[in-house]
Formats: sequence, structure tokens, C-alpha cells
Amino acid sequence: MKATRKYRLVRASFWTALIGLCLTGPRAALAQSQTTHLSPSEELAAEFTDPLTILPQIFLKDAYSPANFGTHLQTNQTVLRAIIPRLPRYSLFPFIQLIRPTFSMVTVPSSRGGSRTELGDTQVFDLAVLPWPNENTNLKIGVGPMLVFPTATSKSAGQGSWQAGPAFAAAYTGIPWLLMGFLFQNPISFAYTSPDRRPQSTIVFQPVLLLHLWRGWYLRSADASWVIGWRHNSPTTLPLSLGVGRVLVRPGLPPLNFYVAGQWTVYRQFAPITAQTTVNFGITVAFPEFSQFQW
Repeated sequence: MKATRKYRLVRASFWTALIGLCLTGPRAALAQSQTTHLSPSEELAAEFTDPLTILPQIFLKDAYSPANFGTHLQTNQTVLRAIIPRLPRYSLFPFIQLIRPTFSMVTVPSSRGGSRTELGDTQVFDLAVLPWPNENTNLKIGVGPMLVFPTATSKSAGQGSWQAGPAFAAAYTGIPWLLMGFLFQNPISFAYTSPDRRPQSTIVFQPVLLLHLWRGWYLRSADASWVIGWRHNSPTTLPLSLGVGRVLVRPGLPPLNFYVAGQWTVYRQFAPITAQTTVNFGITVAFPEFSQFQW
């Protein structure tokens, strides 16, 4: 019964977001044509947050959790991520590919007391940006596979399983001062580092929202990932995030983006140790000169 309600919740959230993007796109395309173009800093702010960006970049984030459910200890996660676009001329497919590896370092409670910092699992996805719908709708859709490698150096720092599954992303830019999108992933375990590791099958849904403010400043909600386990008694967490950031365009230097965001877990189930509040600090360096070479 609980699994049925969980499935309905995931299905309703997913299709509501997708249908909303599809319906909003054609209507707002006309509004965009009647407004002025975005400034370079506003365009870059969207590229830094867009889950389907083709701007080569390196992203570094530190997520500090001063309060956690299930433990009095403070936890931390440092994430290093690269976005590597491959244009059709050099891609395996006749459309744009987006390769995104993610590495992490986590500070988690130790079984011996206190906390320890370890290398976490590594994730990679490879999305193909579909040629449909066309550019006039201002809606982009990407699909592809995602993989999780059990690179954690401690049992508590990772899930101890090789995982693979589908990934799906969408982004809508038809409203000049707003970016809306999401990233959907479902990693499923198929091999394990030890016999006592639990099978994994998890929905990871990351909503993306960016609102342009003034001279490179913006509001964003793009750090919270909703995690819903398909298996019985598997963890479910629903956090919300909100932050502010700024893009710096410097002559002769790579564009720079930085932001700070707060995150709160509003719902959890079967998640014994979960971040209650988190402060995210992020910085991104873009390399637009590489995109012109179509590598």
C-alpha cells in the first residue's frame, strides 16, 4: 500500500513538471519576441544553471549541514563536477551530447564515534539533447544513461553498488527573466562490493528554477534533489532550497559564477541519518572559448 502511494506521488510529480513545461513553452515564445535580449551576465547565469547547457564548465560545491536528523554530528559534502559538451560533428550521435562526471568527498558519522571524511561514489551521465521540439518553442529535452561507480573509501560514505539507469532532463527558456527545468534519474544496482549491501533503485528528481534580478544577480532553487526509493523501507527525502548568486564577466578572463543557498528537508521516511538544514556554497568557472572548436 505504501509502495503504491509512493509510486503515485512520483508519477504525478514527474508528469506535472513535464506537462507544465510543454504547455508553457509555446505560449511564452511570443512574449519573448516582444522583449529585449538578455545581457551577457544574464545569459551566463542561465547557462550555469541549465541542466542541458552546452557551455563547458567546472563546478565546485560545498554543502555544509550543521543540523541532521538521527545524529548530533555535523556533516559535509564537497562536489566537483565537469560539463563536457560534444557537438554533432564529434559526437557518436547526430545531436549534442552532454557528459557530466561528478566526484564527491563526504564527511559522515563514524561507527567508532565522531566523524570521518572519505571519498564518495562517482556518478556520470551522458545526455543527448533531442532535436525535438524545435528552437522556436524554447524547450530543450535530453535523454540518456547514467552510471554510479562504487568509489567510496568507506562503507558509510557510499552505497557499495554498481548502478545504471535512465536520465531525463528538460529546460525551458521562453520567459526572458526565468529559467525552468528539471533533471530526473533512476539508478538501479546490478552488482555489489560486498554481500551485505542492499539493492538500490532510487528516483532522483532535481527541480531547477532561476530568476534574473539585476546586473548579474539572480535567485535560484536548484540544489535540492528529491530522493524516493522504489524498494520497501528504502529512504525517501524531499528537501527545498533557495539561494542567491552572481555572475562576473571579466575581460580576458573566464566567466565566473558563485552562489550561496539554504536547504531544508521538509519530509523524510526510512532515512535514519539525513541533513535537516544545509548551506550550499557554489562556484563555477566557464570556458566558452572551447565551445567554438566544436570538440
